[in-house]
Amino acid sequence: MIEIKEKKDYRLVTNEMCLEFAAVSDNESFARMAVAAFIAPLNPTLEELSDVKTAVSEAVTNAIIHGYGNRGCVTDRVQMNCELKGSILEVEIVDRGVGMEDVNRAMEPLFTTRPEWERSGMGFAFMEAFMDELEVFSKPEQGTIVRMYKKIGLGGWIVNEE
Repeated sequence: MIEIKEKKDYRLVTNEMCLEFAAVSDNESFARMAVAAFIAPLNPTLEELSDVKTAVSEAVTNAIIHGYGNRGCVTDRVQMNCELKGSILEVEIVDRGVGMEDVNRAMEPLFTTRPEWERSGMGFAFMEAFMDELEVFSKPEQGTIVRMYKKIGLGGWIVNEE
């Protein structure tokens, strides 16, 4: 079982969705558009919209390429869970692929397990840059969970640790 920390509970959940789709590269654009439609009621800026779509794209691509080896097998599944907690968006991208032994190493910029496929090794760096917070949980042979948070709308990113 993948060991994960509790989800942050900033506010009550005001909306949520869960999608599951085949781990094929065509579905990366589907995930981008789905998350864009999900946050539309918050009236995000173009920059916020682009940031979220880019981070989701990177996470889904990582699941397909690294989690499942880009096999194109429709029985391999990626799950995208989204929650709105007030103006905080939480996105989880989940795969049940090969997982990672060393998450910290995998998150280093320019590190890639697929250099022969000309992968840049910048996926996690982009996710960190475009979202306010990033958490990654993984266990070999059990898969990976990427959890990202983004404040949508005006105002600062405020975390009240109690």
